Amino acid sequence: MIVKRKKLAFTLVELLAVLAIITILVALLIPALTVVRNMAKETQQKGQFATIEMGLTAFKNDYGDYPPSDWQGSPPETDYSGAQMLAEALVGWDLLGFHPKSKWDSTGSEYDPPTPNEDNRKERVGPYLELATTNAFRLSNSPVEPGLFGFDTAPLAEDTFVLCDVFAVRRITLPSSGNIVKAGTPILYYKADPSKKNLDNALYDERIYNAYDNFAHISLGSLTVDGKRGKDHPLGLGADPLENLYKFDYEGGIRDSKVEDPIRWPHRPDSYILISAGVDGLYGTSDDIRNF
Repeated sequence: MIVKRKKLAFTLVELLAVLAIITILVALLIPALTVVRNMAKETQQKGQFATIEMGLTAFKNDYGDYPPSDWQGSPPETDYSGAQMLAEALVGWDLLGFHPKSKWDSTGSEYDPPTPNEDNRKERVGPYLELATTNAFRLSNSPVEPGLFGFDTAPLAEDTFVLCDVFAVRRITLPSSGNIVKAGTPILYYKADPSKKNLDNALYDERIYNAYDNFAHISLGSLTVDGKRGKDHPLGLGADPLENLYKFDYEGGIRDSKVEDPIRWPHRPDSYILISAGVDGLYGTSDDIRNF
């Protein structure tokens, strides 16, 4: 007697059911993985802030105060922002260390001569951060090196550096090696003026923090993969965009909500504020990361 064995196989319906289950599981898993990845990046960003804070503490120990962040000239005709001054203090105007005779000049004229030479190099201090891990990038394209923004960044000085956050967005091909690196959004730096009393004075330079210090950067729009202008930053929108920085009920605001009206007191009124645009690359949204 010959016994016929039944061949075991999945039916089409069973295969479709399995694929549907896998699709559902993947759909549930991807958002969870994204959340975990973003949390890891946020932790990394806070670690970068801690490193920058150590560098700023060392700078203050050497020179008696934190680096300035105020614009040069009358707003908005600024050519050198708080973000650029932060980079100059910690790694140097040209990444060769800070010059003690700095005038915080966007042209590099604080150096005599501006082009580094042996004597000039001996006078430098630092860098206060390791260049290999500091995420310092040129603001805009130069004849020999691509920058964060591939367009005219006037009135900001193009041939200067900023420190970028860890949320890599911009793809930059290095001419020297052909390697592709990814740069994040510039870190905004605001230095407090403890002699000021609140955030309410009609004159911005009479407030503890001056919103114009980085407004030129905010006006450039968000960073994109190819360096083109991206979305407008919510921090720079509204009838009076600079007021957004001071609101505690606005995403990214620096006002301390624990202090009641009408005092309008900011966080960290005796030192400085650092702001990363977060994973969405936009200043003034709920994922902004700040050092408070």
